[in-house]
Amino acid sequence: MKNHYKVIDEKQVKNKKIIMRVDFNVPMKGGKILDDTRIRRVIPGLKILANSAKQTFLITHFGRPKGAVSKDLSVQPLQDYLRKALSCNVSFLPYVDKPSKLKEKANKEEKICLLENCRFYPGEEKNDLDLARAFANIADIYVNDAFSCSHRAHASIQSITKFLPSYAGPVLAAELKALSNTLENPTRPFAAFVGGAKISTKLSILENLISKVDKLLLAGAMANTFLAAKKVPVGASLYEPDLIQTANMILNLAKEKKCQIILPIDGVVSKSLQAGEVSDTRLNGMVKDDEMIMDIGPESIVLFKKHIAQSRTLLWNGPAGAFEIAPYDLGTKSLGDYIGKRTSAGYLISVAGGGDTVAAVNLAGAGNEISYLSLAGGAFLEWMEGKILPGIEALNSAD
Repeated sequence: MKNHYKVIDEKQVKNKKIIMRVDFNVPMKGGKILDDTRIRRVIPGLKILANSAKQTFLITHFGRPKGAVSKDLSVQPLQDYLRKALSCNVSFLPYVDKPSKLKEKANKEEKICLLENCRFYPGEEKNDLDLARAFANIADIYVNDAFSCSHRAHASIQSITKFLPSYAGPVLAAELKALSNTLENPTRPFAAFVGGAKISTKLSILENLISKVDKLLLAGAMANTFLAAKKVPVGASLYEPDLIQTANMILNLAKEKKCQIILPIDGVVSKSLQAGEVSDTRLNGMVKDDEMIMDIGPESIVLFKKHIAQSRTLLWNGPAGAFEIAPYDLGTKSLGDYIGKRTSAGYLISVAGGGDTVAAVNLAGAGNEISYLSLAGGAFLEWMEGKILPGIEALNSAD
């Protein structure tokens, strides 16, 4: 999809009021932030815009309150963090029973103001026009800096663009540029490394990638279904027997599109998924009936590295195995480390994201080496499927 969105800068917001959709849905416990990565990425651009703007309103969701006010899901604990990060006072605007009164209350707030969890408002997830209008009425300009929420057709993401001049924020624009360059205009050879448990959750992704990439490297339990489709015994491993036919369809489609599919040639096996369980390595065809494949084996790691070395662009989604438990994290760590080193040496352009991928990248210590690490989950996966994201489409069609 060709994007025609406008990117915000400090000149456009000078002496204007802006409402900025961010994704501060970060893990918290007892009001303390456990991982501030998403917020930290927004802060530099936010500082620049807020310094120039007359007033900046930050709007985010947190958790799944389903249109009801919940003390446990208030975003107020973020207020102190933002004060320190932005080195200025940040006020907090609580939930307003009648959204039409938001403007009156907002006018009295500080130069930077955090609004209460937008999902407390029943109209947010219903993409309600009246709520979107109420949000829009407090500002002159709307900025979407939350790619990770842009697959949602919600009031603060989509409908609000009908009422205000609308722009992509700095983080959103950087993400879209990185993703578009990767999928639409990659430096070839172009490979995708896709892991995870199920074909069923990534069927559309695989079908879309086959027509885009030169090589598709498959790992995780998803690869087991492809091995089973090739009549390779997978023992008691997790796989989807009812999707054997689908796996064969994907293999045939890949041949038609001249996309090479690379599957593991050995695996680390065990009789149960528990830390400390005895594990062994088996070549394809040697897995016993009571054994489960937990990770790719050493020969598969060598094979995958060979294909990564032959690639100039790599898209990475998902771990190579049950990476949460040692020793089944070795495949993910080895490949992640290799991808990071190839990237930092200038041989590879790498883009990673979606689901467990951020954790996998961090496990491999490659977070600062990957060309672009997307913090989005569902939005990244829908982008990989080739879907049009409502939040981005709304920016494209906004005046």
